[in-house]
Amino acid sequence: MTVRVAVDAMGGDRAPEEIVAGAREARTDGVVPVLYGPRELIQALAPDLEVIDAPVVVGMHEKPADAAREKRDSSLFAACRAVGEGDCDVVVSAGNTGAMLAAGLLEIGRLPDVSRPAIAAPLPARRGPSVLIDAGANADGRPEHLLQFAHMGTIFAEEMIGIRDPGVGLLSIGEEPEKGNRMTRQAHALLSEDGIRFVGNVEGRLLLEGAADVVVCDGFTGNMALKVLEGTIRTVLDEFREEMMKSRRGKVGGLMIRPAARGLRQRLDPDTYGGGYLLGLKGLAVVAHGNSSRRAIVSAIQLGARGVRGRVVERMAERLSTGAEVGQGV
Repeated sequence: MTVRVAVDAMGGDRAPEEIVAGAREARTDGVVPVLYGPRELIQALAPDLEVIDAPVVVGMHEKPADAAREKRDSSLFAACRAVGEGDCDVVVSAGNTGAMLAAGLLEIGRLPDVSRPAIAAPLPARRGPSVLIDAGANADGRPEHLLQFAHMGTIFAEEMIGIRDPGVGLLSIGEEPEKGNRMTRQAHALLSEDGIRFVGNVEGRLLLEGAADVVVCDGFTGNMALKVLEGTIRTVLDEFREEMMKSRRGKVGGLMIRPAARGLRQRLDPDTYGGGYLLGLKGLAVVAHGNSSRRAIVSAIQLGARGVRGRVVERMAERLSTGAEVGQGV
């Protein structure tokens, strides 16, 4: 199966050079990146890839509502439109997350049983992969939104990661039900009364331990937690490498543990994952990190291709529709 990936070449802090370089590296017989951006600029960087002219750019700090009104011809909106119209199978962007959500809703559309789409980001937990949802699509939310995020995350964990009967945890400042702000406490009550396997509140310090198979929170909290984890992981790995290089003994020891160190970096480095799925749309979208390197873009494109082949959208739609009472009224 050949997967056509619409890539927003102008999205991200390192666009277009790193985005285009990643797209070129990700191309295989089964994965065909299609770049959206100013044709002359992008074609010069990637003469071997298909380029769709989209000269307007949505800035990283622009308001999503303004972009939706004034920049429907931008690279971000055009890439999303390609999925909505069936020209491409998945869209990947490292650009403005709020604008990506707006473009997804306008150009791709929302699944009938979904109140708000949410970003499901994989976490490299020690006990096995887990899912953080919402990782940044909705800065504000209500308790009933978190309930639906829990159901989407559960479906994703079952269908795509293969976790049977996944446990759902609510990210909070303490394990006790009364801990957290008003929204968290109200969400705790909703999750406790629902049919999912709710394991209670979980603390941020346990995210990499595997506090729960699915960790639910609002997008503001989730995005902050994810960026703290990513920054900490990168700093620790870099400091470890620099410390080994400070002495001859350290260098010799480094050679001996190099395979293990390489495996650890491969498992924990955020660039390995590339981003997360924007769940709840009628088509597949991958939100990559704003500071994505070419390696992260390769990973994001591969993540998108796996989602297409794994029928993420179709399976999410089927599960939500067959359990239509779940999250209804939100």
